[in-house]
Amino acid sequence: MNLARIGALMLFVALSSACGGDDVPAASATASRTAPSPVQATATTTAAPSPFATDTASPPSPTVVTVSPTAPAVATAEPTANWRYFDSPEYGVQAFMWWRPDLAVRDLELINEMGFGWVKQGFAWRDIETNVKGEYDWWKPDTIVQQVEDAGLKLIVRLDHQPFWAQANPDPPLNNAPPGDIQDFADFCAEVARRYRGRIAAYQVWNEPNLTREWGNEVPDPAAYTEMLRVCYAAIKAADPQAIVISAGLAPTGQTPPIAIPDTEFLQGMYDAGAADYFDVLGVNAPGYAAPPETSPALAQLTWGHRSFTFRRVEDMREIMVNNGDAEKQVAVLEMGWTLDQVNPAYAWHAVDAETQADYLVRAYEYARENWQPWIGLMNTIYIADYTWTEENEQYWWAIILPDGTPRPAYYALKAMEK
Repeated sequence: MNLARIGALMLFVALSSACGGDDVPAASATASRTAPSPVQATATTTAAPSPFATDTASPPSPTVVTVSPTAPAVATAEPTANWRYFDSPEYGVQAFMWWRPDLAVRDLELINEMGFGWVKQGFAWRDIETNVKGEYDWWKPDTIVQQVEDAGLKLIVRLDHQPFWAQANPDPPLNNAPPGDIQDFADFCAEVARRYRGRIAAYQVWNEPNLTREWGNEVPDPAAYTEMLRVCYAAIKAADPQAIVISAGLAPTGQTPPIAIPDTEFLQGMYDAGAADYFDVLGVNAPGYAAPPETSPALAQLTWGHRSFTFRRVEDMREIMVNNGDAEKQVAVLEMGWTLDQVNPAYAWHAVDAETQADYLVRAYEYARENWQPWIGLMNTIYIADYTWTEENEQYWWAIILPDGTPRPAYYALKAMEK
């Protein structure tokens, strides 16, 4: 590799790691499309054309149905005894503590003052085992784990973003892709869990593998992800049996290949591949889009053209768990929020104002407490903003705290919320 090539690769590493591995929220499943404006939903509403790719070119047929926007899910099977890893619910928020330990202290204080007990942080594989297999840089993760302990909080770590040496073909470097040799990922999972035994409470294994852009620009493969989950689960449990292993949050989407696989179809594919044996808690992502949090998936279908356009998409995922005999496990919402983004057209259609963002987040937690116990576990809000974000970054608009540490109304509302 010549020097120019090496320089370009180093620049890519710096850019792709700038947010410590957690740089894309769940709602970015819609990143390249503009969705229709919502229509008034009634008992005889014609659903708006879906922004998602479908099997047919025509929009859905008119639907005649009576829809309750607040009816609870029908999947009500009770878990068995001794099944809980979390209280129902518990409260978390995602932060970006990788690059600035001084700001990490500030952000952890804000989380404590908010009354939340969990913080989520990305441990990008390429930022730890960067250049060659078996050589690790532990300075930043050591610092983060110690800071979270000092703050009296619990830590959930997201494991993804492969080193480029681990790719099946290292050229070109890919933002997020499964490794060429799955044992490399298993070894990494084992090393992290061994080093932080008893200190990292929970691990999220990858993120949104049902999106092509999170799967090496290849068509997502639930069986291949299940195999990745299997080897990481076994490695973590061997090193730290008490650690909680959570499956990847899937992007709520109706898109089809080659762009994505719908989250419900991908989850069923995971169960078909035997995934039930390889996670303690099911991970889901739950952006609210433009819908109030009480909006049912059926009403979201009528109003915006797909059942995934609501926080309560979680109930569709829960029903798949129940139907596969997995009702005894809890669900962790790994990403939840509403965006304020009027800058990026792909998000502007479902942007809300700051007061509505605050109101909807509180109501989402309230809805879960009232309707999803005992199976709901950790619920993780996005984001404590990265200090580098600007208004051009779509993540900036999801955050409940600005990059300089100034709280938005959502922060104060969540702080005041009953827990």
